[in-house]
This record gives sequence, C-alpha cells and structure tokens, in this order.
Amino acid sequence: MALILSAHACVVIQERGLALEWVERTLQAPDATGPDPSQPGLTRSFKRIEEAGGRVIRVVHRPQGSDMLVITAFFDRGAAP
Repeated sequence: MALILSAHACVVIQERGLALEWVERTLQAPDATGPDPSQPGLTRSFKRIEEAGGRVIRVVHRPQGSDMLVITAFFDRGAAP
C-alpha cells in the first residue's frame, strides 16, 4: 500500500508541524478507527503520538485502488491525551 497525500493534506501536514511518519504510523496501526459521520466513504483513524506530548492525531483517509489517500490530518483537540 502506497500513501498518497491530497494537495490539502500536503499543506496542512507541513503547516501543523506533523511528521509524515506519524501519519504513516496512524494508518498502519491506529488506536481507533471509525467512519467519518459527515463524509460517507471516508475513515477517521486516531493514534496517540508520545513524542508530541501524548497528543492524539486524527487522519482522514480513503482507499484509492490498492493505495491510501490521505485527505487531512491534525491533532484532535477533542481526543483525550
């Protein structure tokens, strides 16, 4: 599986200071996943990132063929640290 970043994801990952490795780790071994309630077909994956002070990253994604398209990623303020 290859990771494909949308144009939006490329921008926000850089602007938000997220490591691409955190996004990859979240997709490979999420702590939790669930459907995006407002966007059918999208999945939200969550992962606690210890090296970011235990904050939880949310990655919104969907399959694109055999690859994974990342729509956006951010630290989820509503998730418990």
